[in-house]
Amino acid sequence: MFKQIFLRFLILCFGGWILLDVIARFGAELLWFQEVSYLPVFLLRLTTQGLLWLGVTAITIAYFRWNLKRANQLKHPSPQTDTLELRKPPLSILPLRLRTLLPLTFGLSLLLALILIHYGQIAVQYWQIGEVNLPMPISMFNLFAIWQVGQQISTQVGYTSGAILAAIAVLVYPQFTLSAIAVVFAALLGFIAAQHWATVLQYLQPTAFNATEPLFNRDIGFYIFTLPFIELLVLWWIGLTLYGFIAVALTYLTSGHSLSEGRFLGFSPPQQRHLFGVSAGVIGTITIGYWLSCYELLYSRRGASFGASYTDVVAQLPAYIALGTTASVIALYLLGRCIFWQPQSKRRRWVGIGLVVYGVLAIAGIFIPELVQSVAVQPNELVRERPYIERTIALTRQAFGLNDIDIQTFNPQGQLSEADLRNNPLTIRNIRLWDQRPLLDTNRQLQQIRLYYRFPDADIDRYTLRTEPTAPREQRQVLIAARELDYNAVPQEAQTWVNRHLIYTHGYGFTVSPVNTVAAGGLPEYFVRDIGNEGEGALVTSSPSIRESIPIERPRIYYGEITDPYVMTGTRQRELDFPSGSDNTYNSYDGRGGIALNSLWQRALFAIYLKDWRVLVTREFTPQTKLLFRRNINQRIREIAPFLMYDRDPYLVAADSSTAPAQNNLYWIVDAYTTSNHYPYSDLVEGINYIRNSVKVVIDAYHGFVTFYVADPTDPMIQTWSRIFPSLFKPLSAMPAALRQHIRYPVDFFNLQSDRLMTYHMTDPQVFYNREDQWQIPNEVYGSETRPVEPYYLITSLPNVPFEEFILLLPYTPRQRTNLVAWLAARADGENYGRLLLYTFPKERLIFGTEQIEARINQDPVISQQISLWNRQGSKAIQGNLLVIPIEQSLLYVEPLYLEADQNSLPTLVRVIVAYENRIVMAETLEQALQAIFRAEPTPEPIVRPVEAPTP
Repeated sequence: MFKQIFLRFLILCFGGWILLDVIARFGAELLWFQEVSYLPVFLLRLTTQGLLWLGVTAITIAYFRWNLKRANQLKHPSPQTDTLELRKPPLSILPLRLRTLLPLTFGLSLLLALILIHYGQIAVQYWQIGEVNLPMPISMFNLFAIWQVGQQISTQVGYTSGAILAAIAVLVYPQFTLSAIAVVFAALLGFIAAQHWATVLQYLQPTAFNATEPLFNRDIGFYIFTLPFIELLVLWWIGLTLYGFIAVALTYLTSGHSLSEGRFLGFSPPQQRHLFGVSAGVIGTITIGYWLSCYELLYSRRGASFGASYTDVVAQLPAYIALGTTASVIALYLLGRCIFWQPQSKRRRWVGIGLVVYGVLAIAGIFIPELVQSVAVQPNELVRERPYIERTIALTRQAFGLNDIDIQTFNPQGQLSEADLRNNPLTIRNIRLWDQRPLLDTNRQLQQIRLYYRFPDADIDRYTLRTEPTAPREQRQVLIAARELDYNAVPQEAQTWVNRHLIYTHGYGFTVSPVNTVAAGGLPEYFVRDIGNEGEGALVTSSPSIRESIPIERPRIYYGEITDPYVMTGTRQRELDFPSGSDNTYNSYDGRGGIALNSLWQRALFAIYLKDWRVLVTREFTPQTKLLFRRNINQRIREIAPFLMYDRDPYLVAADSSTAPAQNNLYWIVDAYTTSNHYPYSDLVEGINYIRNSVKVVIDAYHGFVTFYVADPTDPMIQTWSRIFPSLFKPLSAMPAALRQHIRYPVDFFNLQSDRLMTYHMTDPQVFYNREDQWQIPNEVYGSETRPVEPYYLITSLPNVPFEEFILLLPYTPRQRTNLVAWLAARADGENYGRLLLYTFPKERLIFGTEQIEARINQDPVISQQISLWNRQGSKAIQGNLLVIPIEQSLLYVEPLYLEADQNSLPTLVRVIVAYENRIVMAETLEQALQAIFRAEPTPEPIVRPVEAPTP
């Protein structure tokens, strides 16, 4: 009696704990989404997930329960005594002896366990990473693919052992085990469906692309919005019907103590009728799967290009149609037999005939396409595949936005002069000499101020500045880096709860460095640096003019890239603001972010949610205390809009935005993308085959406000999301002008487009098939390692464009060659934002590539000797990014050279290498190198001059 009471008490406590956790999680999410003003987004997502989970789980349980209950009613009775003789029921079929019965039942039980494990793996992937691609029906009925899945599971000892134990449990305790698996499996299916809430919402609000694919002549929107939803349904139905059939069959096969008695009496007529019904469900789902597989041939990799090939269209598609038609006939027959049951029907053998026909077609569907590929296609592949290659080229270019590229010829004349340089002063003044890596290393040595500050990144941007009171305002390319708080760097002895959550709450300030100037000792120059001692701790600027150009007031960073811990503000403890000499300055947060903790229920709720009991019992809180959590900007935006893909490089902007709340001038901008892997005929890269840079996200670094701006309103996917969440998105025109001046063409998007362009600039099918004009990203030497050139930002004037602008550029070389063949530029200013230009070089001329220039640098006797000398003196020479800079109708190559001591990571810029045509010069400054390049009498002094120690 005591044990029962104690067990009930434990169950009650466990259930109560789970209930409290669920309530706390829901309440915390509700309050957080209310804080960021996106509560309708959360409620719609939560409602959709809840309805999907409840609907799928309820329907699945009802289906399993009815079938198991019916099977238990119709199963063979167990003998009451050992002497009772088991008799074969009238009109029963397929009696089995133990040597057949045991392998059959164990095989079905093992299959059941493997199905559960497979769906469990999908659910676990969602639990861990939140996103996974569904297996397509084309894989579900491909024997080789099924074998691969089975092999993958069998190679993992834990899964194999679990499957065997589950199979044995089914045979020993069939009724209990099948019922328990049914409940677990239903919950798994409901969970998987709930994770696809975005797929369901897009299906309900589709947008036409107004473009069709050529095979089935369907709008692209069908493949983006409808096909994923049907795949989700098929995944559910496969699990539902397959489990139902196996569970019913096992219930009958193990009834009447058949395993212990050593024989199965056969399926009685009512059992046959029941099996016909559940079999109709399985075959009907397979029919739908084959129908889907026809469409999914558009993602085939069989032919010479991505998408449906000659063999797929001529052989595989008819095979799927024949298999689907046969399966549908069998399903209808089984359903008819179940509804209009006749135990002694003369047509009962039609099932066997249909299955034989289906088996023959299935085997033919495997071998005939391979035969066609080998006999009809491979001997004459280009002729057969030409129309399908054309489709792949056209639709891949559409999906990645390559059709809008403006292609021009760039023919370097080799006539660049000093006069041309003087006519392009803005370009020369913005040639980047400082790369992110050496600048960050220097910042960490000179600008972190304290151990607990950290510069996680440095970003390229441009600002319109007046460097001197009498100088005109002009665009300057700069590197901006945020000084964030890294609590993990606080000494271990000081890592207390109060310090972590109440005192060390925010970072302070940022640095701004011009990319092209050098201070004394080869260190970077700073427009904005340090933490000042005057006033309220404003940052130090290089001149009053810079202070007027770059807003530096209130440079506190409560939301950033590494601000992970939750903090409480407005407590009895004052927050550490910034160090001031040997003391610290303190501050109290007065921003509009955070959730009030002015009542006991709110403190209790977040104590449970955060798993931190101190939130409930601490005496440090006041009526003004607020909780700031999800302060990491990457986590913050993903919680609000997880259906978007985000750029890996958020960047900080210092801007005086008149429409933004007061007391802040720091914002983070993150590019977001709409993506799909269902664009027909479009070649996959990194798991996607459609992408648009449709959204710019702005996060207030002080208040935590998040705003989503639609940057590409022509994208059908963002149109769909705008209808689903009308309160989430704003037009780009609503972005404050001060912020709009800092939007960039994103590197991640540019990388994907440039990757596709290496192959898909070839629009002629024959050239594409032979890969005659395949391009590649050239290599450069960075430090002492060879690596691919990364896209880089420049301020320059493009050929035939009369003004300078901020662009993103990447050069190309032919495959397995090192000369330049083209360069791709993305424009980022004003109304030209987002326009791509491809400049191709004449193929009959040699245009030096980055690897050729690097080879010339390392082969130059004076340069190589100087680098070797530095490397032997307790330091190492680091070759920076080699930039290819278009000026007028010429190309200029510039590479900075840094020197870093072995014992101290403080890189200094010691030389600048400039190459033009057949000339190459190394000098202490860019100006000296340019003068030496274009001077009539070249002087060797800039090359051989040693490094002078800075004057103390």
